[in-house]
Amino acid sequence: MRRALGRRTALRSLAGALVATLTLGVAACTGDDPTGPSAAEAGPNGVDDGTELTMWTRAPLEKQAKLLVEAYNAGHQNKVKLTVVPNDDYVAKVGAASGSGALPDLFAADIVYVKNWVNQGLFQDISANINGLSFKDSINKGHLSAGKLDGKEHVLPFVLDLSMLFWNKQLFKDAGLDPEKAPATLDDYAAAAKAVQATKKNGVYGTAAGLNCGGCLVFTWFPSVWASGGQVLSAEGTESKLADETAQKVYRTWHDLWKSGAVLPASAGETGPTWTAAFTEGKVGLMFYPATLLSSTPFEVGVAAIPGPNGGGSTFVGGDGIGVSKDSKKAPQAWSFLSWMMSEDAQVEVLAKNKDVVARADLANNKYAVADPRLVTINEAAGKGDTPVALNFQQAFNAPGSPWLTLVRNQVLNGSGDIQKDNGEITAVLKQ
Repeated sequence: MRRALGRRTALRSLAGALVATLTLGVAACTGDDPTGPSAAEAGPNGVDDGTELTMWTRAPLEKQAKLLVEAYNAGHQNKVKLTVVPNDDYVAKVGAASGSGALPDLFAADIVYVKNWVNQGLFQDISANINGLSFKDSINKGHLSAGKLDGKEHVLPFVLDLSMLFWNKQLFKDAGLDPEKAPATLDDYAAAAKAVQATKKNGVYGTAAGLNCGGCLVFTWFPSVWASGGQVLSAEGTESKLADETAQKVYRTWHDLWKSGAVLPASAGETGPTWTAAFTEGKVGLMFYPATLLSSTPFEVGVAAIPGPNGGGSTFVGGDGIGVSKDSKKAPQAWSFLSWMMSEDAQVEVLAKNKDVVARADLANNKYAVADPRLVTINEAAGKGDTPVALNFQQAFNAPGSPWLTLVRNQVLNGSGDIQKDNGEITAVLKQ
């Protein structure tokens, strides 16, 4: 499996990232201090004795987090008190709390930050507990790998969010396209977008993207590189390969789409908060789109893995990992939630029932997925996608004005710029 990092999430707060960098140094000095009994002392299912647990999550995962917490609380003596934090405030909040020993018992982390926060000592080692799970080999490997340090595991998948190709079946019909057939290559994707554009429906565009949102672009464009056998980063996550030929084919396709007028004009300035809105409103023919939005998309859509220039299919396995914080003195009780979260009851009867992706490959063909073939497609893609890992991913890709954004905007919007120089700037940040 290729190793590098990321996730789609909209715009990240650069100020928050700087605060986190400053405060995490303090946390690293205290991360190894014993804070109470370890999760491993609790047995395979943890301790359920009526303890109140605190948990933090980011606002984009509020729906799934609430469903999981409500289901756990209904069936256990322990009670989880959930706090949902605005996305752009989350990094700063975690950074400040880690420096003052005030992290909650459990907290979720965007895969973008997991490696950095694990290295800073913000999560407790739960390797023994994870190794004790009979289904460990079926747990999404990308999320487990992101949380691994010195052979020890610190997080489990909380909610998986995959980037997938979605298309509006009605707009495909209107454009004379087969609504049941997914574009097999990136060229096919572009042709479909132009066909929808050619219908000249008022306010309708062929496709859309977050062209000023680094996180959106890694989430949706990296899979096109992987699908055709390319790579985006070196195995160590310290060198960018985004000037390679496969990546350049991706940029050329999107530059052509932009010049043709088939891309929603607002895409040029889209920083993330509304990057999927036009598709959800039925105004875009097809786009690379978060799988978590399937249940809230109000019309018939087709779903497939994201194609590359030469075909194939891949996905960015994003979402959040979750673990026990360094500050928790209730690790055995916290493991009660984590072990239940990975159970068939939670994965199928909470997440799959809500049309969300399961984090266990052995549950991909569950009863809810079988009833909706699109869910099977999404679940199967999860086992074949990538979760790249790099310490400085935020600064290189997701931050406003990142060198990745400079490269994309030069290549796609401007059709100019020195791609080798721009790619070198990404590598320089990754090596810091």
